[in-house]
Amino acid sequence: MKHLARTFSILCLAVCASPALAETTFEKIKIEAGEKLYNSECRKCHASDASGASYGPPLENIVGRGAGMVQDYDYSTSLEASGIVWTPAALRAWMEDNDGFMPGTKMRHVGINDRTVQDFIIAYLSSITTQDNSAISE
Repeated sequence: MKHLARTFSILCLAVCASPALAETTFEKIKIEAGEKLYNSECRKCHASDASGASYGPPLENIVGRGAGMVQDYDYSTSLEASGIVWTPAALRAWMEDNDGFMPGTKMRHVGINDRTVQDFIIAYLSSITTQDNSAISE
């Protein structure tokens, strides 16, 4: 047990001594936690990519994408006509109160109010956004 504690202490010192390593490690942990939270809170309806079965639209490449842009998904009129771009702030507002953020949406209200949980899910969604969506969002 002492050996494990000592190893952990050395690892913590190494991570803290190297800001770049700490940032990479912390970002990796946020993404991993975000994926687990996504799987427990969002995956019930949303696949992470188009190859997975999904009630709602897949969320791969969502960050920076315009709302209502996944082809062949039947969005609500309010979401499709909203002109919203899925920035981290918009995703946060949606997770917290999608009914209040976008009245008339087809998605049932989930209400993820914990900002840390939101941060982790957004970190995961950012990690599965592998394309530049700026042209799509215009």
